[in-house]
Amino acid sequence: MEGHWMRLNRLFSDGKRAIVVAADHGMFIGPTPGTIDLPRAVEAWRGADGILLSPGMLKSCGHAFSYRGAPLAVVRLDWSTVFGSRWGFTGAHTAQVLTPANALAMGADMGIATFTFTMEQEVGDRDNVRHFAELVEAKRECGLPLIGELFPVAPNELTAEELSRQVHTGCRILAELGADIIKTYFTGERFAETVEATPVPIMVLGAEKLPNEIDALELAQRAIRAGARGVVFGRNIIQSRDPAGMIEALRMVIKEDASPTDAAAEANLL
Repeated sequence: MEGHWMRLNRLFSDGKRAIVVAADHGMFIGPTPGTIDLPRAVEAWRGADGILLSPGMLKSCGHAFSYRGAPLAVVRLDWSTVFGSRWGFTGAHTAQVLTPANALAMGADMGIATFTFTMEQEVGDRDNVRHFAELVEAKRECGLPLIGELFPVAPNELTAEELSRQVHTGCRILAELGADIIKTYFTGERFAETVEATPVPIMVLGAEKLPNEIDALELAQRAIRAGARGVVFGRNIIQSRDPAGMIEALRMVIKEDASPTDAAAEANLL
């Protein structure tokens, strides 16, 4: 398991928190502003600790990972209907699209897979547990660290209490199943309780594009103050007015504990 720990520890090098750019939207919703020309777009994300891509885009974006000090390549291993609420999908049915061993052979440093646990849909919850557990078994065999993405069904339709309950319960289940890191929603005041109850690092996702860069920086600050080990932001970076500047501002907030206002000013985002 030496390779597994070497790859995992590189994300949190020297004990600091991490910033990952999520750029796998095209795999779920088609062409997305900010990633239309993905091989070109990744050039602005060199300041991140990792970049999340779909399997099919890793080859064309290999230049983003092939130099000393490059971001880690985080590759999506599955596809889920949980991201299809815009089309009227109402469940979380998941299909594996890549094995951890093949991801490793392609150049991935980490894998990521989706997990939904509703506490209401017995068959769906069972199937999602089985799906993630099978990936855990496979990643252990090849030494590829695995991020578990806890993503509720139609999260925007849940009350704050419902979202917090699903995240709190699901994060512990993911850790118990063998996730090395968890990516999920920031749930506000009770998020610190979830961090305390989850024995693996939790990173916060950005979800929909927030109105202004300062809003995303404030979300990042609230999350790390509650114990998050970093962020996995997609549209709040890739659709920023200045993606490279946004990563720099996030670095100041997340790794140096700068205020969002000071970081935004320093990065010329105000």
